[in-house]
Amino acid sequence: MSELAVTDSRVLFLNPGDNVCTAISPIASGVALHINGQKVIVEKSIPLGFKIAACNIAIGETIVKYGVPIGSATRDISLGELVHLHNMKSDYLPTYTLDKEDGHDSQH
Repeated sequence: MSELAVTDSRVLFLNPGDNVCTAISPIASGVALHINGQKVIVEKSIPLGFKIAACNIAIGETIVKYGVPIGSATRDISLGELVHLHNMKSDYLPTYTLDKEDGHDSQH
């Protein structure tokens, strides 16, 4: 995203480079939102605090929230769609996995 256009007050952007925004209230399916100047109808309910695609995101593209890369798209994601575990993955390994690989036990 290069700059922020008119965006609905029910979603939050903290960084102009974000390609997702955050629902600051629950959003019911069928509701119209304006995200970056575009009107979109929410197809599935979006709970408070969940991510919403602020643009079309291609498979493999980095998901950026609050100016920080948090994962990548596992399939194409449409503007206004809920972004969560069903269509994105973390690009970071949990620390317990790294500890086991290097021979250390994080339990001790």
